[in-house]
Amino acid sequence: MEETDSSLLKVSNLHTHFFSKSSVVKAVDGVTFDIKPGETLGIVGESGSGKSITAMSILGLIPSPPGKIVNGEIIYKGEDLLQKSSKQMRQIRGKEIAMVFQDPMTSLNPVFTVEKQMIETILAHEPVSKKAAKTRALELLELVGIPDAKKRLKNYPHEFSGGMRQRVMIAMALSCNPSLLIADEPTTALDVTIQAQILELFKKMQQQLNMSIIMITHDLGVVSEVCDRVMVMYAGKPVEFTETKKLFDNGKHPYTLGLMNSIPKITPEKQKLEAIDGVPPDLRSLPKGCSFAPRCKHVMESCLAIDPALTKVDDNHLVRCLLYEESKEEKVVTP
Repeated sequence: MEETDSSLLKVSNLHTHFFSKSSVVKAVDGVTFDIKPGETLGIVGESGSGKSITAMSILGLIPSPPGKIVNGEIIYKGEDLLQKSSKQMRQIRGKEIAMVFQDPMTSLNPVFTVEKQMIETILAHEPVSKKAAKTRALELLELVGIPDAKKRLKNYPHEFSGGMRQRVMIAMALSCNPSLLIADEPTTALDVTIQAQILELFKKMQQQLNMSIIMITHDLGVVSEVCDRVMVMYAGKPVEFTETKKLFDNGKHPYTLGLMNSIPKITPEKQKLEAIDGVPPDLRSLPKGCSFAPRCKHVMESCLAIDPALTKVDDNHLVRCLLYEESKEEKVVTP
């Protein structure tokens, strides 16, 4: 979380809200992180925690209205993306920063061939001929492991399986050699074998291009496999931020521990999976104090009144929890 000159991207105190006549949804509510060249950062949390909206904010894809970035900075290679015009962001989006969207089934246009969609992306950002763009598209499909790539270029999205469509999306994202790739739940709809192949592909591409990756997922198995550092989000805020090994060896926040305890384990004894009680809060009317307090097993009286700040508990380890602040001699209560 510390700002360093070596960071490729620095997001500082980002607030993205959605406005309606009756309420304000604080989808992202004070997110700060950085990512270095060649690094993979995992963003973890339940649905509705603000992971995808954080990514969409970076790319300038928040629909306005009803959405608006009301505060914060997004510094990419020393320049604030929030100060860029729509035209300038179109030049950055897809070329400098690319994204693999969550659902490959709906992200590709069903009425155009894969070739047309890939060529359009390349021609929009690279000063090359249509013939060169077609050659590049073929190389990319071969790179991501599409068999008989020359023939498959002429196919429409419905002629590909889910895993193959995901590979096409990755090929399109890599078409202009981006410095930063944002992968939003890239393995959610895939079977385990294809998941492993996609993760291996990300590693291979990262090594070849020295590319940074933001991996958005709810799957801690994916995080342990590919990420260098992890930011755990809850109710639009980061609640824990540290190196991947530290998170798995010594996770601190009760929400992080709840996520880990819900992972099936291979043990000789039968073990009942633990669940996190309750449901995520309504972002239109967040509870007073800590947002996680109504679901927390370690809730204290002060948790119901004080919204904790990120606290440094170790080198490169930040936690948003009153348990790790100086005064913690309090009675545990049931909210």
